[in-house]
Amino acid sequence: MIRLSLGFAIQLNTQKSNFLPAQIGSRRRNFSGIRSENGGDGVVFDSVAYESERLSLDAAAMEDMAETAKKEMESDPETDPKAWKWVIRKKMWDLMEARNYSMNPRPVHHRIPNFVGASTAAGKLAELEAFRVANVVKVNPDTPQKQIRFLTLSGDKKLLTPQPRLRTGFFSVLESGLLKSETIIEACTSVGVAKYGRAIGLDEKIKVDLIVLGSVAVNPLTGARLGKGEGFAELEYGMLRYMGAIDDSTPVVTTVHDCQLVDDIPLEKLAIHDVPVDIICTPTRVIFTNTPIPKPQGIYWDKLSPEKLKQIRILRELKMLLEKKTGRKLPTGPSEKLPPTAERKGKRR
Repeated sequence: MIRLSLGFAIQLNTQKSNFLPAQIGSRRRNFSGIRSENGGDGVVFDSVAYESERLSLDAAAMEDMAETAKKEMESDPETDPKAWKWVIRKKMWDLMEARNYSMNPRPVHHRIPNFVGASTAAGKLAELEAFRVANVVKVNPDTPQKQIRFLTLSGDKKLLTPQPRLRTGFFSVLESGLLKSETIIEACTSVGVAKYGRAIGLDEKIKVDLIVLGSVAVNPLTGARLGKGEGFAELEYGMLRYMGAIDDSTPVVTTVHDCQLVDDIPLEKLAIHDVPVDIICTPTRVIFTNTPIPKPQGIYWDKLSPEKLKQIRILRELKMLLEKKTGRKLPTGPSEKLPPTAERKGKRR
């Protein structure tokens, strides 16, 4: 554990991370439900175009986040409630680059860092009782959690993963029984999720047994966590609460490098929508935080900016649904600058 504001007194873990598939080809599978590459509707899924546009949109989003971070860090920490988070994030990203604790994609700034030993940490997560008994596991789409997505599918579980930045929809569900053994690795990527996943909406009846989040920094003593700063993990959590898919007892786990354990995330400065973690898996250990931080109970509309609401269709739909149901207008949070949205072309479901 480190205190970023006081230097970097940590140990280096030089273990390399490899994506090593388990032996899955020998199991008999039901392929009748698998969607073909043309999706069964005559529209060919263009993997190259999809990935090219995804990377372009991600680059634009990261550029905007860099501008946001610069603005926040130049503001007065006493008056800007988010400035301190950006200070911790930048120091962590700088540290991981300087000490080569990170792997591609690099640089890790404005990403969930792909860290050395990510596959080892994923293996420790897979040994958890919470993972072994889970039927449905929600995993973030970032690179360091790719092995967890693989272990979920190769373990005959359902994988629930958000569509990139919630741009084109909500979540996708993938089932190992509907995938050929040779496509499971591809199904763990963003392209594979779009190609093989089944999109779900807010009316889906699903119970999520375990949530896996990526992190930039996390406090092992309290479970306080910082993501990369876009707030999608919190939005996804809030929408799953609305659906009744999760509750306070649903375990939240993160995998990080040991250097990402910090002790200077102040509890008193956390927002009501910040999601704490119950368990932390690193390449060297498993930590049960016994977090005292209350878990969010849903979407906090007074914290949601008009720009983000405009950007995410599923949130607009939920807001209209709730306003119609309750007969009253929900509040809106303060304005913020966001990257321009672009409609994804190609396959629609």
